[in-house]
Amino acid sequence: MLYRSSLGAIALAAALLATITDAPAFDESKYPDWSGQWKKPAGIGNQWDQAKRPGLAQQAPLTTEYEAIFKASLADQAAGGQGEDIRITCVSTGMPRQMTAVRPFEFVVTPNVTYINSENNQPRRIYTDGRDFPKNEEPTWPGYSIGKWLDTDNDGRFDTLEVETRNFKGPRIYEASGIPLHRDNESIVKERITLDKENKDLLRYEITTIDHALTRPWTVMKTFQRERNFTWYEENCGENNNHVVVGKEFYFLSADGYLMPTRKDQQPPDTRYFKAAT
Repeated sequence: MLYRSSLGAIALAAALLATITDAPAFDESKYPDWSGQWKKPAGIGNQWDQAKRPGLAQQAPLTTEYEAIFKASLADQAAGGQGEDIRITCVSTGMPRQMTAVRPFEFVVTPNVTYINSENNQPRRIYTDGRDFPKNEEPTWPGYSIGKWLDTDNDGRFDTLEVETRNFKGPRIYEASGIPLHRDNESIVKERITLDKENKDLLRYEITTIDHALTRPWTVMKTFQRERNFTWYEENCGENNNHVVVGKEFYFLSADGYLMPTRKDQQPPDTRYFKAAT
């Protein structure tokens, strides 16, 4: 019995080894070279549409309801508040905002998944293995991304990645001014990513957001530049964060360790659970 069991184990191991040996190797030559570090062009801020100033100048095609939310965000920020931007709590910016590239990012291309790693956000996983969207996946800030590689010039190599992302957690906004996405988090984000045909150190990036806060799909074109000699830094939002949130109020911690208001006539937090100073 022991002899037969040993033979069975050896046969199983041999079969597994043959399967591994016969598996096709990852042919990198079929995929574009997106290595290196990708950044916004010099002089571009953190606005959503790189070609327009942040805020109202973005001309976001918002519904009447969400236009009012956006304008309230701008008014609150003008008074010293944060408006719709809760990034100071160190919550993830999520999609699509994380593709503003506040910090540099990189691509890691594998046969079944393409990763987008950023210095200041959770990595994105773009599945390119032919799967469909899951039915009961837990929502996340970056959402669930499914991609497809295209050979648009029929030269036998992939040159373009098309991506669709769904299943989001929220609330989310496009930029720090507070342009909102709908609270139902039923956004669909579509991306088309390719290298510039003349300059291989330029990435052409088209992103379209379909969202119930919009009157129509909103398409924005972005450009990113490749840095070939680069250094990566750790971006830890919680480190040296001087913003303090108590309930729904935002305060600021001064250099000498005291709580400061962020807006005119802001009331201090309720200290009923602390003993009064004597």
